[in-house]
Order: sequence, then C-alpha cells, then structure tokens
Amino acid sequence: MKHFESLEGFGLIRNLVQDAGTRIVLLVLDGVGGIPDPLTGQTALEAAKKPNIDSLVRASVCGRGVPVLPGITPGSGPGHLALFGYDPLRYSMGRGVLEAMGVGMELAKGDVAARANFCTIGDKGVVTDRRAGRIPDEKSAELCRILSEKVRTIDGVKVFIRPGKSHRFVALFRGPGLSDRLTDADPQKEGKKVPPVRPLDRKAGKSAKLANAFMDKARKALQGLKPANGVLLRGFSMRPDIPSFGEVYGLNAAAIASYPMYKGLARLVGMEVIEGANSMGDEISILEKNFKRFTFFYIHIKATDTAGEDGNLEKKVKAIEEVDSLLPRITALSPDVLAITGDHSTPTPLKSHSWHPVPVLIYSKVCGADGIEAFTERECNRGSLGIFPMKHLMPLLLANAGRLSKYGA
Repeated sequence: MKHFESLEGFGLIRNLVQDAGTRIVLLVLDGVGGIPDPLTGQTALEAAKKPNIDSLVRASVCGRGVPVLPGITPGSGPGHLALFGYDPLRYSMGRGVLEAMGVGMELAKGDVAARANFCTIGDKGVVTDRRAGRIPDEKSAELCRILSEKVRTIDGVKVFIRPGKSHRFVALFRGPGLSDRLTDADPQKEGKKVPPVRPLDRKAGKSAKLANAFMDKARKALQGLKPANGVLLRGFSMRPDIPSFGEVYGLNAAAIASYPMYKGLARLVGMEVIEGANSMGDEISILEKNFKRFTFFYIHIKATDTAGEDGNLEKKVKAIEEVDSLLPRITALSPDVLAITGDHSTPTPLKSHSWHPVPVLIYSKVCGADGIEAFTERECNRGSLGIFPMKHLMPLLLANAGRLSKYGA
C-alpha cells in the first residue's frame, strides 16, 4: 500500500482509525514561533514566565513543525490545514471563504468571497494605516451598514457585506460567470497606494472589474470619515471540496475561537464551532462546559499573532503568560492527549508571518519524554520529533490517543 499522503481521501488513515474513547485537545497559539529580539536576544517564548507549560514540557515530546515547505512562509489557511492533517499544497482555500464562513455567511456555488480591511488612505492616495487604527467592532459594524446600503449591486452582481473583528469585514459577490483568479488589492505595507485587482486568467476579467468598482464605490461611501476611509481586498476565493475531518479521523470535533476566520476554517473541514468566546478565559470556560460532548477540541489563541504582527515583544510575552495561567484548567480535565503549537511563526522583529518552523509539544501518558526543560524554539530543536512536516501532527495525536490500529501483519 502506498503512503497515506498519496491516497485519495486519506486512505491509510481511514483504514487504521479506531475508537478508543479518548479525547484530544489541540491548543493553537497563533504565530507563537519567533526569532531572538535584537535588543534582548530572546524570543517571546524564552522571555515569558510560563511555569505550567514548562512543567508540562518535561513530560512531553517536542519538535518543530514546518507548515508548508522549508523556506515557505504560510498564510493562516495553509498553516491550519497542515495542523488538521491536510496537505496544504493539495488542499487550497482562500482567506475570503474562511472569513465568510467564519461570520456565518452561506456560500452558494459560484460565489466569490474576499477578506477585506478598512484602511486609512492619505491625500495622495497612499495607505497610511492598513488597519485603520484597529477600529473597534462596533465601528466596523457601523461602516459595514453604510456599505451595505450604498453598494448593493454592481452590474447585476449582488454584493453582501458582513463585519468581522475590528477592522476586518467580508465582501461576497454573487452573480453569473465569476472567478476567484484575482490578485490582491492590498499593498501589504503602509506608504504605498492600493494596487488594482488584476485577473490571473482571461476568464477573471469580469471579476477584476467588479472588485475594482467595489473599492471605488466603497471609498466614495466612506469619504470624509476617519480613520477608516478606504478598503483593501485580498484572498478572493470560492468554496473548495475538502474531506470531512470527522470522517477522516473518526473524531467528533469542536472548535473554540474568537476570530471569524478560524471559525471558518473549522466549519470548512466539518468541525462544530462553539460560539461565545471573546477572551482566552471564555475559550477555556467553553472547553470545560463541553468537554464530555466531543472527542477532539481545537482551541485558537489569537493574541500571540496580533502582538507579533505589531512587533510588540512585551505584548506577545504577556499573551503567552496568560495562556500559561489558564493551562491548569485544561490539564485538570485530563485530556488523553494535549498538544501545544502554532499555525506558523510570527517573529516580532519581522512584524509578519515567517518561514521559521513552529515549536510543538505533545503530551500523553504514553508519549515518553524528551527531558526538555522549557517550551522554546531552541529547546524544541533538541526534541525527538525533530523538524517535521506539520501535516504529520494529526497522525501523531491519534497514535498517542490510541486511535490508530497496527498497519500490516
């Protein structure tokens, strides 16, 4: 039999999965990996006081996961697909679809969704703030109402607007002949003008004109407002076909997250999203209340990534320390397997996602232990898992949970 990666529908894994009555918790600290700060010489994980995580790591196996390929910087979508065991080079999905599903929008066949930012544009058309000062949720919802009223259709194509978190919102286009083969309308950094959307093939010309017309109309609708007087669009996408997480792994899976995109990722692979989380503490409370209902929990922590993108080492350290303070509430539930990792690295010196492998910790009663003293990048380099493709994490979790039978005679 071929290796499971080359089999349609996770053939080998499907054949080996068995019910063991065990529970798995995957705690994802978004962007947790880093590189040493030039002033302190430490990463956020090295600087953080995290006695609970470091106590757990001494009874765990560790390593560093590569979300896509060495040297390739992953987006959150590919990073999470790898965490869930899907080859991100085979199963591709755009950010727009994830955001749309995350805020509860229904995507019909042929719909194109885009992840959008409210931004600040100066007098010369230059973007001065890609996130419009990270406006609060209420302000974003108000601006979305303005856009919904003033931009309902464009050349017969329906436009749907839904707010996300802070400066983020979703723009969904519904009409005949649309394509998601489009470039982003996002300069990715301040001090540049918003680039126009361009088609990546001939069939996408109509959609490119549509997207550019939407941005023009949105800017006119927001004219004179501060700090949000423009929009950026990226991650144009349509809903893909993807195997169900539950069918592949035989798990009843729940997702606990506060940001729409990560809820969208979970819904896309068939997890049940449990709503109501607005803080880390909320997320752990939801886990406690629902622990007996599910056999797999994906818990997403956003604060580590936000701090990394802001280049704020102190803030990232505090986010890690807050997670550490909550960890005893997770371990008190006695999950059979507990994994702590991230979907990618977001080093504060870079203020962006990076290609650096992500620290990984796996604890179970049968995992063995690597004798590592602290959960850090440098210490995880010494772990028995080595530097491995992150798409292999799920089989490792299943094995530690007793959920994979023997292969072959």
